[in-house]
Amino acid sequence: MKDLKYLMAYSVPLSVVASFYFKGAASYTALAYVFLFIPLAESIIPVKHKELPVADIKERALNRFFDWLLYLNVPIVYAILGFGLYDFSTASLSTYEYIGLVFALGILLATNAVNVAHELGHRKSKFEILLTRLLLLPCLYMHFTMEHNHGHHKYVATDLDPATAKKGQSLYHFWITSVIGQYKNAWRIQTKLLKKHGAHFFSIKNNMLLFSVYQAAYLGGVYALFGFKIFLIALIVGTISFLFLETINYIEHYGLMRKKINGKYEKVQNIHSWNSDHVMGRIVLYELTRHSDHHFRASKKYQVLESLENSPTMPFGYPGSMLLATLPPLWYTVMHPKLQN
Repeated sequence: MKDLKYLMAYSVPLSVVASFYFKGAASYTALAYVFLFIPLAESIIPVKHKELPVADIKERALNRFFDWLLYLNVPIVYAILGFGLYDFSTASLSTYEYIGLVFALGILLATNAVNVAHELGHRKSKFEILLTRLLLLPCLYMHFTMEHNHGHHKYVATDLDPATAKKGQSLYHFWITSVIGQYKNAWRIQTKLLKKHGAHFFSIKNNMLLFSVYQAAYLGGVYALFGFKIFLIALIVGTISFLFLETINYIEHYGLMRKKINGKYEKVQNIHSWNSDHVMGRIVLYELTRHSDHHFRASKKYQVLESLENSPTMPFGYPGSMLLATLPPLWYTVMHPKLQN
């Protein structure tokens, strides 16, 4: 029964549904839930560091229940996204309602699309690869898993990784360098893979080219069905979703760097990612907040990630830390003393 806690991950889609159903001031339900209620709850709920017994780890890793919790996000995301875009095209909304509802869809894609795709993107089955790409499609970030798996996990906490924020770098500067840098890296990785397999640029093996076609087709389909205004909304919603992702990237590795030993970077360890054991964020984000263990052993499924000893610990949960990061001077004041410990 205790594992049913992960059903709470569907609370974010429910908050988005509430935003669209009630509208008015309730258009901000999803925003308030994620960035007000969850941080407040995490400030009250005790932080837990309980370790899993070895036998439980093996059993949980093989339990398909945890996989299906991820898979169900695909129909949930597409159903709510489709309804949302349709509602935008038919409802009479004020400007403040548009803003709240656009952010609601952006939050939906960030938490239950990109975040779930991050988990599934580390798996090998064709079915899970398909689900990963479906989830990243409306986020306009289909190149993410290619760069993340082949670039970020290899170069994390080094100057070679655009997804690692440097000490003193603001979130807003990081958005630019990370988005552009990861896209460039994804193409470099793709080019190497094409050469390795002896394939030419216009090949079905060129996933980066296919991703561009798929995303253009998605936006083209939205335009054909709903017109230019909803096309712009879909574009903005996708952008918001991947900027939320980049904000998470920012807080996950801020200021943490690997040492060079004899000209080579030391092995990736749990000390190169920020960890958070705040309960609400852990559950809603499928244990993404136990990021130290994820980078230490990337093949581990979310349900068996642990809070490793000596991992750098964030003072707040992920939603609270994301809010803090939007205020660079305050972020530096809180985080820089922790970097010196």
